[in-house]
Amino acid sequence: MDLGSSSGSNPTEEISPKLPSSSYKGVVPQHNGRWGAQIYEHHRRIWLGTFADEAEAARAYDIAAQRFRGRDAATNFPPLTETDPENASELTFLSAHSKVEIVDMLRKHTYHEELRHSRRNQQLGRNVGGRRTGTWSERELLFYKVVTPSDVGKLNRLVIPKQHAEKHFPLREGDKGEEGNKGVLLNFEDAEGKVWRFRYSYWNSSQSYVLTKGWSRFVKDKGLNPGDVVSFWRYFDGSDMMQLLIDCKNVQPGEEFAASSSSDVQMNESEENDDQGVRLFGVNIASSPGGSSSRGNTENR
Repeated sequence: MDLGSSSGSNPTEEISPKLPSSSYKGVVPQHNGRWGAQIYEHHRRIWLGTFADEAEAARAYDIAAQRFRGRDAATNFPPLTETDPENASELTFLSAHSKVEIVDMLRKHTYHEELRHSRRNQQLGRNVGGRRTGTWSERELLFYKVVTPSDVGKLNRLVIPKQHAEKHFPLREGDKGEEGNKGVLLNFEDAEGKVWRFRYSYWNSSQSYVLTKGWSRFVKDKGLNPGDVVSFWRYFDGSDMMQLLIDCKNVQPGEEFAASSSSDVQMNESEENDDQGVRLFGVNIASSPGGSSSRGNTENR
């Protein structure tokens, strides 16, 4: 039976009703009942993600608008102002992150979580060596690595030594994959309270654990060069939630750490009993319990 001809109407029109428009700026309806948020820059549409609530999508647009257009942004709700302490802290958070990072947070629905964490870090923060370090004084060193030329080169990846990767950042079997596939996102906070997001995965082809997406931005921001030291830490807040931390030290010629010309990088044997070591925030990481396990280890690939 030809159901289409018996009704005399177009079936496609019946199952595709026109979607209602939104009263909010930058918000568009979706066929699945959700709401999308978008913003335009230089006549190019930038998608901000989909949201269950229309007002939530409107707030996502407002966040992006204030990061993209600053004080002159036209928003759906009252804009952030520096006169309100909560608003001022959010404006600081927005200015501390690039447009790409803010859009990424909105799409992944992590913006408010990272904003809350940044505020908590500011509240708990104290000055150590002239830098705001939050709860860095209560941190635990996981490991450190002297970066190689390829770690800070055009490959956009940092190889994590296997023993540290499997101990501190274990991957489920289903998260492992070839280059560019699978993996997980890891968030690290630096000493200034800025959150860095890296893709972490295992490459079967080279049998190595790597940080990829986001790493080149960190290298550029910190001015890393071969021979510099990157350290990884953790702390637990009052709710028993673990926060990962990252820091780096730009090693000058003549300091205790030296990178060889080969791809394997290790601590000099003569430094094994050196009391000076490398200090980060006044902590001798070469003599700390977490740092000692890294001595003499070569990079696993």
